[in-house]
Amino acid sequence: MTTVLKYLGVNLKKSRKNTYPDDTIAAFSVRCEIGLSTYKKMEKGDLTVALNYYYLAAEVLGSTSEFEDLFRKREDWFND
Repeated sequence: MTTVLKYLGVNLKKSRKNTYPDDTIAAFSVRCEIGLSTYKKMEKGDLTVALNYYYLAAEVLGSTSEFEDLFRKREDWFND
C-alpha cells in the first residue's frame, strides 16, 4: 500500500508542476487551503494524511472526476 501512496504523491507533484509551473509548494498549498506541512506529506505519500486533503488538491487541479471514480466497480461483461 505504501508504494501506491508513493505514486499518488509523485503524480500529485507532477500534476502540480504541469498545471501551476510557477507555484512553489508553499504557494500551491495556500491555493489548496492545505497547511504546508500537510501538503509536503501528501507529495511524499504519507499514510497519515486524510483523504479530504487529496480531494481539495484534486479540485484545484481539476481532477475530481477521477477521484469520484476511485471505488466505482467496473462493469464486467462476462461475470454479471
